Amino acid sequence: MKKVSLPVKIFIGLVLGVLAGLIFQSSPAIATTYIKPLGTLFLNLIKMIIVPLVLSSLVVGSASTGDVGKLGRIGIKTLAYYLFTTALAVMLGLFTANVLNPGFGLSIPIDAAAEAKEIPSIVDTLLNIIPTNPIQAMANANMLQIIVFAIFLGVSITLVGDKAKPFLVFFDSMAEVCYKIVGIIMEFAPIGVFGLITPVVAEHGASALLPLLKVIIAVYIGCFIHALVVYSGTVYISAKMSPATFFKGAAPAMMLAFTTSSSSGTLPVTMKCAEENLGVPKSISSFVLPLGATINMDGTALYQGVCALFVAQVYGIDLSLAQQIAVVLAATLASIGTAGVPGSGLIMLTMVLQSAGLPLEGMALVGGIDRILDMARTCINITGDMACAVLISSTEGDLQEPIQKSISG
Repeated sequence: MKKVSLPVKIFIGLVLGVLAGLIFQSSPAIATTYIKPLGTLFLNLIKMIIVPLVLSSLVVGSASTGDVGKLGRIGIKTLAYYLFTTALAVMLGLFTANVLNPGFGLSIPIDAAAEAKEIPSIVDTLLNIIPTNPIQAMANANMLQIIVFAIFLGVSITLVGDKAKPFLVFFDSMAEVCYKIVGIIMEFAPIGVFGLITPVVAEHGASALLPLLKVIIAVYIGCFIHALVVYSGTVYISAKMSPATFFKGAAPAMMLAFTTSSSSGTLPVTMKCAEENLGVPKSISSFVLPLGATINMDGTALYQGVCALFVAQVYGIDLSLAQQIAVVLAATLASIGTAGVPGSGLIMLTMVLQSAGLPLEGMALVGGIDRILDMARTCINITGDMACAVLISSTEGDLQEPIQKSISG
């Protein structure tokens, strides 16, 4: 009997979760109390392995190039790609919202002003990238600091040479152990997906989503266009890879990202898809993908563009071209600083609203459906990571034949 693949298992968990959510819609407390813990447990298992996985894989990825010049070249191309596609995503979000006008005709009362959380300045953000205490950075799961520390370790291993080989072997072994743990955790993916989706559907039934349906449609259409045009174009132009091949290979990670709403949590599967389904070598995937899970937030940036215009329309504010440009710049910077965990994009939305002079109370308008929007934007985030990995591999002449056509669970 043919073994059921991981995408099929996740899809079954997703469908069952939606059906269960509809059943418990009249009593969402049941879903929250008894079913949600399954999803929380699954996320906790993934979070458990993220820090050691990112640290070990990035150290190995940084050191395995064997050429500091090549590492710098890959890093520059990766950052340039992420920033460029993020800016495109914000502009697409603004365009989609301008066409659909999600805020027109809506009158949603705000009971209380949303409390704006203090966001560090750009200078502070840049300074905080360098960890003063790497151990504390790992304890706090500060991914940017962990990435910087791991890159320093990897580059230094390359510079030291043979004497550092035992150190590299340690991290290489650590990475392989982490991959094995990920494989064990993924066996429970269908149950975890079921536990994550059921309470969402139970709490945000169709009737509750109707007033904000246009916002959801605008974000989802924008994400679909961005994936179809930008990512398909990227892999086709750079690697002559057809969109069908790319999306089929990326499907397991995309589906898991959609259900977990966590770029960091999906990282192990993203790396597996890139290496086994898309032909990206480990030396590139272990550098590009962990970096992308932290700073590449195209879906988040697109969502912020849509929501900023939505808030402006609800409050009757006509955003000028200069204000919309400010939204593009702010959303691009905010997306870089957005952690790859569920719900963090809503907090960063305050920076975008402030940049355009919009009331921060507007956060309350999208807060109720943020989880629904988070699923789409996270799916786009990790898809962009894989498209970048294919592009970098192709431009470096390292793109390989896929190991297998699909990932089996």
